[in-house]
Amino acid sequence: MKGLKRAVALVAFALPMLAGAEEIGQVSTVFKFLGPNDRIVVEAFDDPKVEGVTCYLSRAKTGGVKGGLGLAEDRAEASIACRQVGPINFKGELKDGEEVFKERTSLVFKTMQVVRFLDKKRNTLVYLVYSDRIVEGSPQNAVTAIPILPWNH
Repeated sequence: MKGLKRAVALVAFALPMLAGAEEIGQVSTVFKFLGPNDRIVVEAFDDPKVEGVTCYLSRAKTGGVKGGLGLAEDRAEASIACRQVGPINFKGELKDGEEVFKERTSLVFKTMQVVRFLDKKRNTLVYLVYSDRIVEGSPQNAVTAIPILPWNH
């Protein structure tokens, strides 16, 4: 049992720090007789390395029987808006293109991810959401930017 706990701890330590999303709300877009409806979901996640930043992601979720079982492939389109919600503090060194959020959007081959860039010249954080697939990704993407400003609230 000790060996298993140690292995789990090592795997958890080796995984990159990624944000987890919290569902804020959803709207139904297509009625399905069997299984959940197709919908647009709005989720929020905090940047794990930048305290004071929250990102809001909206994306389509496929319903029906396959969607209800987690077997459907969700569409590649997404929208993102990140905002300063408190004083900005960096927790470690930031790397351009660093992944801050990732979620599977099909059973095996497709993911949606958010990466962060730091525009030092303009003192701005830039977040990009896109979808990729093992064989061929999608050019669909969205971007948002947050100027790093003092927090006077």
